Amino acid sequence: MSSHRFAAPPLHRLAAGLSLGAAALVLAGCASQGPAYAPLATLAPDALGLQARSAADATTEAALPAAQWWGALGDAQLNQLVALALQDNPSLAASQTRLDKALALATATSSATDVRGSFTTDATRQHYSANGMIPAPIAGHTYNSGNVQLGLGWNPDFFGKHRAELDAALGQARAAQADRAAAATQLAGQVARSYVGLARLLAQRDVAQRTLVQRQALLDLSQQRTRAGLDSQVELTQAQAGLPDARTQVEMLDEQITLARRTIAVLCGQAPDAQQALAPQLAALQLQAVPTVLGGDLLGRRPDVVAARWRVEAATRGIDSAKAEFYPDVNLTAFVGLSAVGLDQVFQGSSRQLGVTPALRLPIFDGKRLRAQLRGKQADLDSAIAQYNGVVLDAVKGAGDAVASMQSLERQQQLQAESLAKAERAYDFAVQRYQAGLTGQVVVLNTENQVIAQRRLAVDLRARELDTRIALMQALGGGWQDDTARVQLSQK
Repeated sequence: MSSHRFAAPPLHRLAAGLSLGAAALVLAGCASQGPAYAPLATLAPDALGLQARSAADATTEAALPAAQWWGALGDAQLNQLVALALQDNPSLAASQTRLDKALALATATSSATDVRGSFTTDATRQHYSANGMIPAPIAGHTYNSGNVQLGLGWNPDFFGKHRAELDAALGQARAAQADRAAAATQLAGQVARSYVGLARLLAQRDVAQRTLVQRQALLDLSQQRTRAGLDSQVELTQAQAGLPDARTQVEMLDEQITLARRTIAVLCGQAPDAQQALAPQLAALQLQAVPTVLGGDLLGRRPDVVAARWRVEAATRGIDSAKAEFYPDVNLTAFVGLSAVGLDQVFQGSSRQLGVTPALRLPIFDGKRLRAQLRGKQADLDSAIAQYNGVVLDAVKGAGDAVASMQSLERQQQLQAESLAKAERAYDFAVQRYQAGLTGQVVVLNTENQVIAQRRLAVDLRARELDTRIALMQALGGGWQDDTARVQLSQK
């Protein structure tokens, strides 16, 4: 058996040739990128105050709860429900899986510049053609052959392409981390607001039940007066119509209470009927103090705002990666191993083989595709900026709406408290006149209608006040602390 050796050019000559070729085409790659990009959308101005901090911001931040803001409502049962929801809600689990996927993608991207190794071994029994490329004495005979080889590959990041890809992937992973926090904040707010809503319905049912008792008393009195000839059938029929109306109101509230309990159970990841005994008391819920000045920095800490900001960063780095596609791509591979025809010769020293393969990929006739790809990345950035601006405006509006509602509700409650006091005073006068024999019971019962109406309004205003405080906590990010910069790549 004869062996053939092919002389390879010295490595320094090969590297020099590649360097010259790369230098000759780098400028061509730069020139093919087209005109400089001017974003169609611009980030929301700093006037919104999302990046600036001041003494007022620090004071506001200290006044608001850092975490678990729902605990300030002072209801242990609500605390348990929120904890259960944050643990078992399917939507939150879906957010976690999206985060895991983003981290896995970022980890895969980070390996682009790693040295890659491979080990292969194989054995083959082959009959070689007598008329093929393999000469005698192998031609026309059957031989066993073996191969054992170790290979290494490296793709150096000379033009920052892989670094930009990694930064873009990390930006998406950090956005997913903030999205999960936003989902948790939203979920906690939904549970708390549903809990307040249920407490409102139960309080309204108490008022409706009192109305039912009052309508029954009015009917009994009307029947007595009709039998005594003091009232006509008109008054009696009116009193009779009021009773089923009151019962209808109670039944409607019972339906809404059942649906509210089922909603809370599902939010907590439970079966719909798991919370049928839940009975929060509106009067037991406490109001959290809110400072009169709210700093813009608190809005910048909202997880949805942070997520949108990371997506802008990811899109920006995506443009850098697309620009790097215009430059040459260098790959270095090397191998060392043993190869022989005849398995008994595989591990002999003369069967060794080794090689180094520098490779250069030049995008010479690919400018049209690359420019289209770059325009797509630029459009992604415009979209990310527009979405960020939209989220910022929604955040400013949400917080402003909550503050405006709180201020209005405070004035409404003052006026309503005055109306309730006067209605109760009129009712007391009617009772006193009835007890003194100066008026009939009908006047007393009709006067009580005003008291019941005011109590119903008081329940609504109290519930709205609590709901608005919860909405404000959500609008300010729910006390979330930005931890996205510490996102770690998956090691699994």
